[in-house]
Amino acid sequence: MDDFIIIGGGIAGISAAARLSEHGTCRVLEREVHLAYHSSGRSAALYEENYGSPSTIALAKAGRADWDDFLDGVLSPRGFMLLCLRGEETQFDADRRHMDLTEISMAEAQARVPILNLQEVLRAACSTTAQDIDTDMMLQRFAKLLRRNGGVIETHQSVQAIQKIAGGWQVTCQEQTFKARRLINAAGAWGDEIAALAGLAPIGLTPMRRSVARLAAPGGHDPSTWPMLFGPGERWYAKADAGALIVSLAEETPCPPMDAWPDDQDLAEALARYQDYVTEEVTRPISSWAGLRTFAPDRNLVLGAAPQEESFIWAVGQGGYGFFTAPAASQLVAASALGRKPQLAAEIVAQLSPARFVA
Repeated sequence: MDDFIIIGGGIAGISAAARLSEHGTCRVLEREVHLAYHSSGRSAALYEENYGSPSTIALAKAGRADWDDFLDGVLSPRGFMLLCLRGEETQFDADRRHMDLTEISMAEAQARVPILNLQEVLRAACSTTAQDIDTDMMLQRFAKLLRRNGGVIETHQSVQAIQKIAGGWQVTCQEQTFKARRLINAAGAWGDEIAALAGLAPIGLTPMRRSVARLAAPGGHDPSTWPMLFGPGERWYAKADAGALIVSLAEETPCPPMDAWPDDQDLAEALARYQDYVTEEVTRPISSWAGLRTFAPDRNLVLGAAPQEESFIWAVGQGGYGFFTAPAASQLVAASALGRKPQLAAEIVAQLSPARFVA
């Protein structure tokens, strides 16, 4: 019997497993043929400490030491620029204040992003602290730690049944059965389904699709040094990626747990919104994809032991902030699984605890 079984091989599961591997035997069960197949492998992955809900921001700041040490080299400079058309001033000002952005002149904005249409874009604000996350490097850094400590990653293991047994849990996959003292549910969009198999009440998770289009570098420019661009209210975003530009409507379309595919209408709307801000004509996308961002009802992450069963640990509801929060979130999950006092402030732990959903 292992000490810990972690269901889910995205960043939430692998980072939690890496932490726990320092305290006992760990086994990760991933239903796909490789890690990070779903949301973790389709993330735009930006690190900006002042982005998100209060609990998300608290997690980001709590993980800062890891970014500077264990995850050194995973972050690289990117920057962040919020843009405003006529009629968007109220939302622009609200976003600027919430994210503590610095307003800059339009001349400075165009110097940073030369394709901005100054006949339409009236205002701009930026942060120079936002950074890109090398998601593959980060995932592999945690996976390497897990394996170094004797942890095992089992791919192509779709969970079929979960049974509470004396001293722990039995997890049945297609052809194999595994046992562990504690079970960590990091199954992303399938989190409620895993809970149901374990005989526990669901959280009420909602997977939401987000579609992304990849465009050739506009007008022959090299976008590699451009900041990530956002419209007010996150109505769209654009970000340099591997010599091209990815553009998204930043939509949140409820969707069942699945291997998501992009919606053509959402892609068209994203490109139309982006087009309003730039001078270069939008070209046909090189490629497109979609991912699921899974939210709890209150849009905070769900991290910690189930109130009905302390040996069942939730690590779900990342809502697109999985990489951003993983250093501190994995520490909280590990503390919960080990029965130790978390390092986070008590009010933040309460905002993240699954106990908040118990009437």
